[in-house]
Amino acid sequence: MEVITLQSGSAGNCVFVRSGETCLLFDAGISGSLAESRLAEYGHDIRDCNALVLSHEHSDHISGAGVFHRKFGLPVYANLRTWNATRAKPSTGYLGSPNYFVSGQPFQIGSLRIETLRTPHDAIEGVCFVVEDVELGQRFGLLTDLGHVFSGLRKVIGSLDAVLIESNYDDAMLRDGPYPQRLKDRISGKRGHISNEDAAELLDACDASQLQWACLGHLSAENNLPEVALATHRARHRDRFPIVCAPRDGALQLPKIKQVEFSLRG
Repeated sequence: MEVITLQSGSAGNCVFVRSGETCLLFDAGISGSLAESRLAEYGHDIRDCNALVLSHEHSDHISGAGVFHRKFGLPVYANLRTWNATRAKPSTGYLGSPNYFVSGQPFQIGSLRIETLRTPHDAIEGVCFVVEDVELGQRFGLLTDLGHVFSGLRKVIGSLDAVLIESNYDDAMLRDGPYPQRLKDRISGKRGHISNEDAAELLDACDASQLQWACLGHLSAENNLPEVALATHRARHRDRFPIVCAPRDGALQLPKIKQVEFSLRG
């Protein structure tokens, strides 16, 4: 399984996942031309993608959805409430026929099974994802905009071969930074984002014995730095698994997820 983060952060989010002949894009918070050019750098044509899957309706995740559909012909998948909220934004434009999934239930696109987990983030009905190639026995978690560390996340992470996990802010940088208190409270509250320490503690508490890598995503431009996030995680995890940061303004191709024998999963 191949994973490329085309951008990750408050300025826009988009992740490419490919396994076999199935290629998916998760979220469309960047322009169509940017997604097209960044994918082309890694030898992929965005028009070969089978679908665009939306996690929630915030602009840093859906601003390019209409263009992805109209210009590149990508069917758009979302839960009903996210679809309606996205379609209602004037900037989205025409989205074609709906392709709904039910939050909390898995669905299939091509060879990939997509599990959806409802999140307490302050969206109308936000979800995060686990993408699985059942035939190859590979599971990738796309866990951002989580709100807080909610029940079930530990078990999910323990089942993964690789994860892109939100590590949005550093506690001290947010506390001492320029944001108004109302916004600080929103970010650090139960429906906002999880911090470097939250994410590091979560990964540390999991049985992450089969993780081939962890990628830290959705880093705040104002309240975090890649070196700060990495230092917080490495202080806890040491060398248990490789850790990298997804760029806020560029693409990153992550190591291909290797096939794991089912017998090794217990």
